[in-house]
Amino acid sequence: MSQTLIEFLKDKNILLVGFGREGRSTLNYIRRYMPDARLTIADKNPVETDDPNIRLITGAGYLDGVNGFDLIIKSPGVSFRGVGLDPGVTVTCQTDLFLRFAPCVKAGVTGTKGKTTTSTLIYGILQAAEMPSCLIGNMGLPVLDAMDGCEGQVAVIELSSHQLEFTRCSPHVAVFTNLYEEHLDHYDGFRGYANAKWNIAAHQSERDFFIYNRDQDLSGIYDFGGALAQKIPVSTMDGEKSDFLRTLAGANPKLIGEHNRYDVFYAAAAAKCLGVTEDKILQGVKNFGGIEHRMEFAGTFSGIKFYNDCIATIPKAVICAVEALNDVDTLIFGGMDRGLDYADFCESLENSSVRNLIGLPETGHAICSGLETGGSAKNLIKAKDMRDAVNAAFELTEKGKSCLLSPAAASYNDYRDFDEKGNHYKQLVRNWETTR
Repeated sequence: MSQTLIEFLKDKNILLVGFGREGRSTLNYIRRYMPDARLTIADKNPVETDDPNIRLITGAGYLDGVNGFDLIIKSPGVSFRGVGLDPGVTVTCQTDLFLRFAPCVKAGVTGTKGKTTTSTLIYGILQAAEMPSCLIGNMGLPVLDAMDGCEGQVAVIELSSHQLEFTRCSPHVAVFTNLYEEHLDHYDGFRGYANAKWNIAAHQSERDFFIYNRDQDLSGIYDFGGALAQKIPVSTMDGEKSDFLRTLAGANPKLIGEHNRYDVFYAAAAAKCLGVTEDKILQGVKNFGGIEHRMEFAGTFSGIKFYNDCIATIPKAVICAVEALNDVDTLIFGGMDRGLDYADFCESLENSSVRNLIGLPETGHAICSGLETGGSAKNLIKAKDMRDAVNAAFELTEKGKSCLLSPAAASYNDYRDFDEKGNHYKQLVRNWETTR
């Protein structure tokens, strides 16, 4: 009989690092089966608990004592960059524990962009095929929340680099969408970020499946040939050779643009690995209702079409959205500076048909300044905040065309996350005519 998660955790001196949504989920799971186990929680913020068997370490030095434990269960938002770990300390995470111990089939999706759309498409296809399944991971539901009810299901897991960083097991079906610079503030440069992503395939066996982007050359970063799983390369050009894929590519108007065509083809390949027929794949793609904050149509106001693409936190995703919509007259962008290189992004913006570029602090202002210095012919506006940006968009955008919020940066300088930023944008847009 294989070891269970609780057997693995039993009698260990455990530290939970980070006590946000996932940290609380981990505690709840452990307490369900080990109600009296002594645990330690470490978080930079104050933590409130009435559990007498919990010790708290909070404040600026909350990571100083990590080497005094047998097992560290780390939340994905906590960076261990610069933390010196002793050889005897094991670091794990919810994702690692689920992949190792959950009694179900796992289909994982990672990549810099396209994770959410691809994961949601796979889940929708499985639902169309009436296959028991759940959709968990980076998009919202902590994986241990699904642990007890997942037997006999297919768990579709959206996997961020943070969730993969300390995993020692890979899913049966692994989808790797693409790789671009992202989260460089969390790792020791791009290589650390890339290494974390590779864990989705690093521990697969010959019985598993690895689906990847054939059109992005990552040979200088990864040895795909060394992966043990059965390899399934995907290209948007595949639609020219297959009537089925050509049909899929045009099956849903919410999936416009080349980047969405990749996501559809990834999902179709993953579904076939899980035994789904082509007719059910087509049904699942047709049923896809879109993703909030991903090229989300917010409405037409004062003759202007407004789109919320706040999930686009890297330059490549922004350019894909601009190209897919094909009528963007105003682009609102900018957010927290994480050290990304925006040189190519500036060139793409200058060469685009977008007339009005509205930059938000911090990166939006820096990009606007760079374009000004280069003699840009664009209409450049440095907005002080989102309200200022929306006001400018209503004033400047040509009627009948689109205004797109697509940040090319994280939101943490002014917002809790991209959800809060996107929702604030939609609220301002929808109430503008009554509150101006």
